[in-house]
Amino acid sequence: MAHDDRRLRVLRAIVQDYVSTNDPVGSKALAARYDLGVSPATIRNDMAVLEEEGYITQPHTSAGRVPTDKGYRFFVDRLNSVKPLSAAERKAIEKFLDGAVDLHDVLGRSVRLLAQLTRQVAVVQYPTLSRSAVRHLELVPLSTSRLLMVLITDTGRVEQRIVEVPVDTEADTVADLRARLNAAFTGAKLAEASDKVGDLVDNAPPALRPLVAAVSATLLETLVEPSEDRLVIGGTANLARGSALDFPGTVRPLLEALEEQVVVLRLMAEVGPSTVTVSIGEENEHEALTGASFVSVGYGAGDQALGGLGVVGPTRMDYAGNIAAVRAVARYVGHLLAES
Repeated sequence: MAHDDRRLRVLRAIVQDYVSTNDPVGSKALAARYDLGVSPATIRNDMAVLEEEGYITQPHTSAGRVPTDKGYRFFVDRLNSVKPLSAAERKAIEKFLDGAVDLHDVLGRSVRLLAQLTRQVAVVQYPTLSRSAVRHLELVPLSTSRLLMVLITDTGRVEQRIVEVPVDTEADTVADLRARLNAAFTGAKLAEASDKVGDLVDNAPPALRPLVAAVSATLLETLVEPSEDRLVIGGTANLARGSALDFPGTVRPLLEALEEQVVVLRLMAEVGPSTVTVSIGEENEHEALTGASFVSVGYGAGDQALGGLGVVGPTRMDYAGNIAAVRAVARYVGHLLAES
């Protein structure tokens, strides 16, 4: 057991040294930089065992060792503490995000902030429609045969659709329909609201029914359309800051996956509002992400995540610092949306 504890300290030192210096780590460097309490010869023996067990490996270009995905996973799972952000960092986050004027601004500021704090690619998901609730439905006449329907959610998300109406519509009729829509849907979760659409048509006066049916059809499309989930991405230039060992070959597949968004959205589908998830290298099913790590968490008030945010970067990253930054920004975003 003592040997295992010592090897864990050696592995932790290798990870920390490689992350900070970007150079493969040798036993002499470990002995000189870290107070491991043993001789370089013992460190060499421990490194040999760690390499045999698959936690570290030797790149072809160096005599030093670097952590493998298995080594990073072992390190992350045994992080005793995540270094807390300083009071100055927390105040800077609060000040930066408190200046936001609407949902788009909150999320745009969040990705810029996360990218600056972590020096990784930051991704923030718009609040998922299915997890949001209706705050207000507005109908604006564009002409006697066209309406603009505006759905505003409790998370500040705004969806707009044009409705082609089958009959010429007067202002009083639009006002009546607006009142019916808000009476039926205000406060309803979007995931459940689609069940109410049929009742709205059935309960409408016969003269209003064609108009209600047209508006309801458009509303239903809006409520059930998953393609509206999207990401805000910032800091992609940070991918170019590392070394050739970070992304052997090319970083292009990762950039394309970020651009397509579907892969990252799938990874965020299961995020919770308090537990930070770390996916390392080969643990990511999509081939484009097998050379990267993804640190993510959900944001939102209470026990339900409205969306996810996180950072993507090389497996050689500051896991403790990135976990702390992702968690802190998510907490502030959740507070802001709850207060909006």
